[in-house]
Amino acid sequence: MIDNTEKHDTKATASPGKPDRGDIAEMLATATTSGTESLFSQALGVRVEKLGTKAYLRGIVEFSNVCAENCLYCGIRKDNRNAKRFTLPKEEILKEARGIHGKRYGSIVLQAGERRDKEFVLFVEDILKEIKKIGDGALGITISLGEQTEDTYKRWFDAGAHRYLLRIETSNPALFAEIHPPTASFEKRRGCLDILRKLGYQVGTGVMIGFPGQSIGDIADDIEFFRSQDIDMIGMGPFIPHKDTPMGAERADFDPRFQLELALKTIAATRLALPDANIAAATSLRALRDDARIDALLAGANVLMPNVTDGAVRPSYDLYDGKPMDDTDLDAVERELRANGLEIGWDEWGDSPRFHKRKTAMEATRHA
Repeated sequence: MIDNTEKHDTKATASPGKPDRGDIAEMLATATTSGTESLFSQALGVRVEKLGTKAYLRGIVEFSNVCAENCLYCGIRKDNRNAKRFTLPKEEILKEARGIHGKRYGSIVLQAGERRDKEFVLFVEDILKEIKKIGDGALGITISLGEQTEDTYKRWFDAGAHRYLLRIETSNPALFAEIHPPTASFEKRRGCLDILRKLGYQVGTGVMIGFPGQSIGDIADDIEFFRSQDIDMIGMGPFIPHKDTPMGAERADFDPRFQLELALKTIAATRLALPDANIAAATSLRALRDDARIDALLAGANVLMPNVTDGAVRPSYDLYDGKPMDDTDLDAVERELRANGLEIGWDEWGDSPRFHKRKTAMEATRHA
């Protein structure tokens, strides 16, 4: 499925934090078991050295699958007439937020289809203000609600959100155009990341790994993009086809094992390139293998995102085929992590050290 023309073996020996684009491509193209294990081991070592042993929790609430966009890979795209649309009421979202606080997750992620109408903007703003009251502001808040105006981003920031995830999907403008509708713009998407940073958000982005037409070189360029844009947090996962999308037909050579290994190698290479960024073990990994998020944490990821969305509507937030409808027992996850020298950071926001480093430097400059 992916063009692997740069395929060759590597021992992943680049200096942590300093791999160049060629080093990154070699890591991604690692073809042997020993080379892959070496890459994962090095990435885990850097993750522990720079960020410690904790995996931080973000409880995801997928509160609406109503979307104004028509991305060619996404199961909740506007033109999918088979999608059963829903939007959770305010009280249900707040109930989930209180449950997240009660489970000691530390942070919440609000995720939905992309809308920019006034009703939606005010609805989210109101919810954010109410979530900030839970536990006297105990919950960290990440939102992932697509491209918005600067005014909307500011309203939501002022209401209490402090982390924003806006995936770029690919840093290759030509590929971006191929997998998005004509109305979408790569430059606009990148411009939104700049606005988020200016407003003070911890800025997150990510890519889709292993989709048709993408090469190892493209993924290496994606990681370089993260670094050049000084991204604070990264959420990326494997391409998994959805039957009701234009890209869903491109399934003949879909290989879950290959997709999983490539996704894990991308996480590891990203960790070596950005040692102090937060990197999530994506929920979508579980569609390839149930315990794959543990492997992601052992390959350099440091954020885990349990899905706490109401079970009655969870099947309708159907981004890709095979999406898990339950979530992993965190007690079992914690036991597995402890067996590998890691732990869960209960009741902690786990904000990005990369963000705090930049913020400290900016404040020092202002007071100089």
